[in-house]
Amino acid sequence: MSEALSEAPLLEVRDLVVHHGQLRALDAISLRVLPGEVYAIIGANGAGKSTLLRTIAGLHRPTAGSVLFDGEDVTALRPERRARQGVVMVPEGRRLFESLSVEENLRVGAAYARPGPWTIEQVYEMFGWMRERRNQRTAQLSGGEQQTVAIGRALVANPRVLLLDELSLGLAPVVVQRIYGMLPQILAAGLTVLLVEQDVSQALRVASHIHCLLEGRTTLESKPAGVTAEQVEAAYFGLAGIARGDTAASGEGSEL
Repeated sequence: MSEALSEAPLLEVRDLVVHHGQLRALDAISLRVLPGEVYAIIGANGAGKSTLLRTIAGLHRPTAGSVLFDGEDVTALRPERRARQGVVMVPEGRRLFESLSVEENLRVGAAYARPGPWTIEQVYEMFGWMRERRNQRTAQLSGGEQQTVAIGRALVANPRVLLLDELSLGLAPVVVQRIYGMLPQILAAGLTVLLVEQDVSQALRVASHIHCLLEGRTTLESKPAGVTAEQVEAAYFGLAGIARGDTAASGEGSEL
C-alpha cells in the first residue's frame, strides 16, 4: 500500500446508528477510509459488521448519522445510485443468480457500470478459468468459483470502493488464500477496499487499517502495526481493560 495516501477520506461514516426493529445493531459508529486502503472490519458473529457494510451500500437506512462518499452525503441515495457513483458490494453468501450463466451474472454487474478499466474481458483475463466456463450455470460451480464470479460481477461495475462481506465464509483455507491473493491486483487498478472478516489473522495480514466491533460498538480502531495480539483479542471478545481506539501508545491515534 502507498505511504502517500491522501488525508481526505474517500469514504466516511459519521455517528451511524442502525436499528433492526427494536434492536440497536450499530451504535454511533464512525470511520474514515482513505484512498488506496484495505480497511478491515472485524468482530464476532452479531457484532454488526455486515449491517455496517450493507448500510454503506444503501441496503439499510440508518436511524441517525451519515455516510459520505468523496465528500458528498449519500445517506439518502438508493443502492443503485451509490453503485453508479462507485460504491459496490460483494455480499455475504455471494448472492449470484444461480439459474444464470457466469457471463450473464457478470452482465448484471455491468448494468450499473461506471466508465473505467474493468470489463468482462478484463475479468476473464484475471480469472483464467472463467472464460472457458462462461456459459456454465453458476449453480454448478464450487463455492470458491462462485465467490470469484461475485467479485468479477462487482469489478465490472468499475467501483472506486469495493465492499467485501465475509469473503472467507464457508470456504477451504487454500481457496481463501487464493482469493485474498487477488487483492494486490485489484488495488493496483486504483480501488479502495473495505472488507468484513471474521478471520482476524487473515484481516491483519491484508489490512492497512482495522476496526473492531462488538455488539454494534467500536472497541478498537488502528493500523495493524499499532496494536498487540492481546489488544485485538480483548477488543474482539469484550475483555476488560481495552478502551475504544486504544492506539495512543503506538502513535496511531484515531480520527473517529
